[in-house]
Amino acid sequence: MALRSDTLITVAELAARIDSAEPITVVDVRWQLDRPDGRADYERGHIPGAVYADLDSELSDHSATGLGRHPLPTGPALQAAARGWGVRTGVPIVLYDNWNRAGSARAWWVLRTAGIPDVRILDGGLAAWTGAGHELATGIEHPERGDIVVHPDTLYDGESATLTIAEAAAAPDRGVLIDVRSPERFRGDAEPVDSAAGHIPGARNIPGSAILDDHGFFRPASELEELFSLVGIPDASEVGVYCGSGVTATVGIAALRILGVEAALFPGSWSQWSADAARPIATGDTAPAG
Repeated sequence: MALRSDTLITVAELAARIDSAEPITVVDVRWQLDRPDGRADYERGHIPGAVYADLDSELSDHSATGLGRHPLPTGPALQAAARGWGVRTGVPIVLYDNWNRAGSARAWWVLRTAGIPDVRILDGGLAAWTGAGHELATGIEHPERGDIVVHPDTLYDGESATLTIAEAAAAPDRGVLIDVRSPERFRGDAEPVDSAAGHIPGARNIPGSAILDDHGFFRPASELEELFSLVGIPDASEVGVYCGSGVTATVGIAALRILGVEAALFPGSWSQWSADAARPIATGDTAPAG
């Protein structure tokens, strides 16, 4: 499916491009909820030529208040960061991580929203690279500074659709609002990070872990279609996605794009919603549509 190859790149294709010395920018976006700084792991071993991008400091703007735990970066800040990674106009970008495609999907969404084309996620992540027998490089790469230009000053008004908190509240009445957190967090059984447990009323749960197979690859389109049909997609006219803080939701958005569905991100996600005590909170399971 064309949208799969536009969204994802295989290990074999990336290796062939690196071996042929074809211009390409590879970015390591290792990030985990309990281990957000992946720089040390990057230095111990990364795909040859890859540069490290820090999700917390370069793909988020923590100076913004009231917008959740990972507010979107400003356009000028992203431009400076991307040039530091060596991103050049017209050169393809490949992003990878080592945990549930969260870091790479966040970077993919941010760069596409900034108007940068030809950005893809390495399907299967770092484990797929090493699993195919490819070696890793160590230390730190020092690429030539890039020249990429980011036009929007704010990514909240960039190339990809976003939802404000008010629009997220109305989203279940206008279409489908998907929560990709674990079923336990969705139901409100446990909340290890944010101030309250539960979910946005009317939201439906498609855990991010269900989008990937046991080896961390995005499931085939036929399986993704079956999964998302449980919440009424593709029949829904509008689709929004959220998670804890706008990071893992982008995995869901990437999966939906493979199916030809352009979904909107609620960047503040549950961290923004639950921080407002006036916002209603639902708990328990939500029965699937249809």
